[in-house]
Amino acid sequence: MQYNDIIGTIGVGLILVAYALSLFSLIVKEGKLFFVLNIIGSALACYASVLIEYVPFIVLEGVWCIVSLIGFYKLLIKNR
Repeated sequence: MQYNDIIGTIGVGLILVAYALSLFSLIVKEGKLFFVLNIIGSALACYASVLIEYVPFIVLEGVWCIVSLIGFYKLLIKNR
């Protein structure tokens, strides 16, 4: 397994863990942990996509990361 495969696997793994945990109500869908897992996971997956120069997933994971960052920011503002 190459470096980009490891990074990409960890990234998508974190996204899937966040989804599964929220699906089974083990974490709050709009909670901090959900957003943090999505931010880190999508950033890693985006980075892995950059390494292999696969533009469709760079866009997908980049947008996913930005949307998750916005959701996390809105949550922080709401909890103030």
